[in-house]
Amino acid sequence: MSDAQSLDEFRAELRAWLEANCPEEMRDGQLSEEGICWGGKNWVFQSEAQKQWLERCAAKGYTVPTWPKDCGGAAMNRDQEKIFTEEMSRINARSPLESFGIWMLGPALLHFGTQEQKTHYLPPIARGEVRWCQGYSEPGAGSDLANVQTHGEDKGDHWLVNGQKIWTSYADKADMIFALVRTDRDAPKHKGISFLLLDMEDAGIETRPIKMISGASPFCETFFTDVKVAKGNIVGTENRGWDVAKYLLTHEREMISAGGAGLSGGGRALGAVLTDTLEVLDTTLRADAIRCEIDALAIELTLERYKDQAEAGQGAGDASAMLKYMGTELNKQRHELMMSAGGSAALEWDGDVGNRAGDWLRTKANSIEGGTSEVMLSIVSRRVLGLPA
Repeated sequence: MSDAQSLDEFRAELRAWLEANCPEEMRDGQLSEEGICWGGKNWVFQSEAQKQWLERCAAKGYTVPTWPKDCGGAAMNRDQEKIFTEEMSRINARSPLESFGIWMLGPALLHFGTQEQKTHYLPPIARGEVRWCQGYSEPGAGSDLANVQTHGEDKGDHWLVNGQKIWTSYADKADMIFALVRTDRDAPKHKGISFLLLDMEDAGIETRPIKMISGASPFCETFFTDVKVAKGNIVGTENRGWDVAKYLLTHEREMISAGGAGLSGGGRALGAVLTDTLEVLDTTLRADAIRCEIDALAIELTLERYKDQAEAGQGAGDASAMLKYMGTELNKQRHELMMSAGGSAALEWDGDVGNRAGDWLRTKANSIEGGTSEVMLSIVSRRVLGLPA
């Protein structure tokens, strides 16, 4: 049997499964916060269809299709993953599960984790049973992330962690947190950092939501006071957590790039929102909308190219900064167009056109999270283009 025949059979089987198992309610390509399934111990499903869709996909390994089967995935190769994405888009299926565990921690554990850590932590992520958040930024360590001061004191069989994180997305809803903790205060700042896994129910962890201008509160302050962390909860080598952090950041930036460009979950959000209004847009807005759609396609193809390179053993590396910057800018442009197309009605909070004003304001944070646009441009100029400092 040829490879082409094998892929054709794979597509046919996958298409039949999707047709039989994806509920009609989950075929609306919903990309908004209201339509996302985050999972976790305290997750409340928005409908029986959402619950069924997650359970059916998790049983097949389709929430993390490229992960190994013993980690909860379907062990798809790159060609199969492309077909999976195409077939999900064909029926306009919602993503069954969105998760920082999938986007960020999972790839880091697959690369740096022990086999015990992989089999312990990854399957619950794939099934949507555990929700993770990221403990990176601090009040004095944002763009200069290596300046983290949250400290872990060696107590023999555990660390005693004290400090503060900020902009911890959904920390108040998460079950676990992966965090950068300084475990050697005498080492240079890029050294002496360890990558630790903590349970949000551990004694001494407190979260406080930060309300944003958009009216939402996804961000939190997170405080650690004498939190005990077992030595087995370190990922990678002690005091070499910066290696894990950099690897994870490339995946975070690729995720922001895809999500920012409206590509996550299948379909491109701009076209979906403007389909019913394009005929009334003026010529300039129509041209801008088409240009934005073309740019989204260009980013999609660029991301596919980097995924192919990753399959061949070449990660995006510093080029992830370019992807993140472009996705950020495109997301802001897209929401500017949505506001323009909505006219005065788009200025309303929860009006007939939805909360476009709040969503538009939220995009401004894209220029900060995952690394500021200024830092991304600096990385591109120095490490990608090789320009002088």
